[in-house]
Amino acid sequence: MNVKYKTHQMRNHSTIYNLRTYFELYLLLIRTSIKSSMQYKLNFFLGSFLAAFIQIAEFLMIAIVLHRFGAIQGWDIYEVGYLFAMMTLSKTVYRSIANEVHHLEKYLVSGDMDQLLTRPLPVLFTLLPQRFRIMLGEWLQGGFVFGWSIHGMMSNGQIGWIAIPQSLFVILTGAVLLFSIGLATATIGFWTTRISELQTFTEDAAGTAARYPLSLYPNWLAGLLLVVLPVGLVNYVPALYIVKGEWGPWIFFVILGAAIVFLAISLRFWKFGMTKYQSTGS
Repeated sequence: MNVKYKTHQMRNHSTIYNLRTYFELYLLLIRTSIKSSMQYKLNFFLGSFLAAFIQIAEFLMIAIVLHRFGAIQGWDIYEVGYLFAMMTLSKTVYRSIANEVHHLEKYLVSGDMDQLLTRPLPVLFTLLPQRFRIMLGEWLQGGFVFGWSIHGMMSNGQIGWIAIPQSLFVILTGAVLLFSIGLATATIGFWTTRISELQTFTEDAAGTAARYPLSLYPNWLAGLLLVVLPVGLVNYVPALYIVKGEWGPWIFFVILGAAIVFLAISLRFWKFGMTKYQSTGS
């Protein structure tokens, strides 16, 4: 009995040690990617500024329309800004940490996937920190719209300070959901190789559509964005409680559970897809 207990303890210590080693290597790869991106500082800051300016200009176009015509389906300018910011920030977290998942196609086409397979680490773990992006422009744009919309709704007495930690929680769960969608889409590349057009639909188009209230869309499309491609859980569903005061705090458990379930499914799908990968040299 003591031997079994000691063996179990040794396995636990080994697992903890491996996880700590993986985490340290992950941070090292991230630091290396950041140093590489900062070699041309002027280009980095200019690109960040332009990215923030372009996305803010996109939101300003929406704001002008809302200012002229008032609310859309009962959603005013601050509420739509909140939806916009939550989607932007969740996507920024996802793309900052796992940007290369979205660019898996180039690894499959160029044969660089074979190099990842030769490394003594799980392929996904090695892939995540490749070309780590700070995405300063997206952080600035999303943070500005988020702060502006939160301030506007607080000034109206619509929400209180509790909305801020609630929103941060939703941003993190939203990032997990977007990562799960991106990973599942990328996994299809093990069969098709080319996935950029599919990613345009599952990630870009779906994310753009979810920046606006899902009540604007037909029932079938709203259902698609809630169940099949659950981008509506990233911002619209939690906003119904945080901003609109509908439903109840149990909604946070729903989106957390959904994030865990979709992540587990996408990871299993990735693991299955890896068994179907064929090297470009085969």
